[in-house]
Amino acid sequence: MEELENFIKSTIQVDTSALVTIVSNFKVRSVAKGKFILKQGHIATDYFFIKSGAIRIYYDADDKQITGWIALENEFFTELSSLKSQKPSRFTIQTLEDTVLLTITNDKMEKLYKQYPEWQQFGRLVWETAFLKVIDGILDYQTKTAEERYLTALERSDLLQRVPLKHLSSYLGITPTSLSRLRKNIK
Repeated sequence: MEELENFIKSTIQVDTSALVTIVSNFKVRSVAKGKFILKQGHIATDYFFIKSGAIRIYYDADDKQITGWIALENEFFTELSSLKSQKPSRFTIQTLEDTVLLTITNDKMEKLYKQYPEWQQFGRLVWETAFLKVIDGILDYQTKTAEERYLTALERSDLLQRVPLKHLSSYLGITPTSLSRLRKNIK
């Protein structure tokens, strides 16, 4: 749980006893490559922190899987619309490699929010950061060329090494053939 403790301490100031209590509410879950964390149509119940590994969040459209988000180590994720509404998810969350998650239920998260104001601050900062990443992604998709989106993805160099081309191309909004052509021309 050291990775989670370090992530929390890098985000907020929290005393040791509060940190120990907060972290004790998380459970370790190992998920093999290609397995599902949440399937479309199921209801989300947990928040996740990636200790190691990678996941993708995708949806089905016109018999194709569209990757909307990719997350790697030291990132929190959930299917927030399902978690908060308790309605079936429109998304599927799948591991891209063997992944170790630290999970906490929504109920436990809410209790910690009430018990520790600094944990409320943590949650706000984590979800603000996630929201800004989503906004940046939308703007990139609407205003940048495929090449510019690829160059932005290059800034996360581990992404290109770890994510299969078919998922990366979907995430970038281009075909696998176009992605291969971009990679060849930019090298």
